[in-house]
Amino acid sequence: MLTAGLALHTDKYQINMMYAHWINGSHRTRAVFEAYFRKLPFGNGYAVFAGLERIVHYIESLRFSEDDIAYLAKQEEKYKPEFLEELRQFRFQGNIHSMKEGALVFPNEPLIRVEGTIFETQLVETALLNFMNFQTLIATKASRIRQVASGDILLEFGTRRAQEADAAVWGARAAYLAGFHATSNMLAGEKFGIPTKGTHAHSWVQTFRSEQEAFDIFAEVMPDQVTLLVDTFDTLKSGIPHAIATAKKLEAQGKRMNAIRLDSGDLAYLSIQARKMLDEAGLDYVGIVASNDLDEGTILDLKAQGAKIDTWGVGTQLITAADQPALGGVYKLVEREVDGEMVPTIKISGNPEKVSTPGKKEVYRIISKGSGKAIADYICFPEEEMPPDSGKLKLFNPLHPYMRKNVQNFEAVSMLEPVFLQGELVYELPKLEEIRSYHNTQLDQFWPEYLRKLNPEIYRVNLSEQVWEVKHRMMAEFMEQHEE
Repeated sequence: MLTAGLALHTDKYQINMMYAHWINGSHRTRAVFEAYFRKLPFGNGYAVFAGLERIVHYIESLRFSEDDIAYLAKQEEKYKPEFLEELRQFRFQGNIHSMKEGALVFPNEPLIRVEGTIFETQLVETALLNFMNFQTLIATKASRIRQVASGDILLEFGTRRAQEADAAVWGARAAYLAGFHATSNMLAGEKFGIPTKGTHAHSWVQTFRSEQEAFDIFAEVMPDQVTLLVDTFDTLKSGIPHAIATAKKLEAQGKRMNAIRLDSGDLAYLSIQARKMLDEAGLDYVGIVASNDLDEGTILDLKAQGAKIDTWGVGTQLITAADQPALGGVYKLVEREVDGEMVPTIKISGNPEKVSTPGKKEVYRIISKGSGKAIADYICFPEEEMPPDSGKLKLFNPLHPYMRKNVQNFEAVSMLEPVFLQGELVYELPKLEEIRSYHNTQLDQFWPEYLRKLNPEIYRVNLSEQVWEVKHRMMAEFMEQHEE
């Protein structure tokens, strides 16, 4: 697993920009970057922030090894030895503020803020986005599946289809923090303390002279952990009858079979027939596990068809986020040092959605004290007083300023936590169970219309008037400078 030695886990242009800054003497210029995404994945009403733990480990161990330096020395750019020595001595000395893992997050709000020299803030961009984008995407997919599965058990089965080992292990973690109950991945279980679950493969059944013999031997070896895969030959005529016979033998020993697993065919029909057969045999306690390219859409459809499934094994569609395999998070410079002062900076684009919001910013979640539910997320400058002295807050949509709302009797919850200050870790990483619990409290803060799978209500993310005025002024100044 990739756990250390990640200094070169970056794009070459980052190193080249660092070198150009070093040659120019501007490498110690202070800068502020913010990471965010522009569009919610899967058509969902929210995303689930994840990846912070890996980012913390990356920053803590961010060193250029002698092998790294030797590799850079061989590059065609012919970096000067003094620059390589600068890298050899490199340690991250900046500040990082971040959302907490498990938080519900929304487009165009800072999820992570990085402050420091342009040298260090530029270096960490690629790895930070890599970890944030992937894990946030998988956590969002997992939470979305959980909304559909309701109180059913969810098992993460994606390892063999994941894009390599790191994706499998960290993806399992992202799924678990967003509500899955266990993983098939033993390394993820060891590394993060995630419960592990597994049954057996079709090859187990094929190894023996008969399906009955395969089931009986498996139950004899692990009598307290028996879930039998019943679709190797014929689910209804062979698999389930043989599983029932094995269950009866377990009962004679004072044991109970856990479940059967369906991995092919018409899962709705087969599960209904299986439930009937099990119940008629007096095995109403035996559960039914289903797998086979499941996702939130399939699970919703199966439930609508009356499927009798209580545990869902979700693999490929989750771990690869098959219907949207990238989050598209970005990392933009919002403030830079000019003549010793920090000033906002803006990126202008021909695509309106790509115009950045200038200035270092804070994010507050506005919670109604009456209902305890979230009203909006509010983005403002750090120097703005929150909550205002008046006790009232003006919310307006920057794209549609006529859409205004004044709120009072609210709590403003700061969403960006200090993680590193002057290079020192000041944030205590929570246990994974704490993150799961936090995610649940986050879900409880939102009305159901924001959480539903189909056509969710759009949650308000508002800029303060000060932030909007600075953005509007800088866009206008740019247009004036470039008028013909």
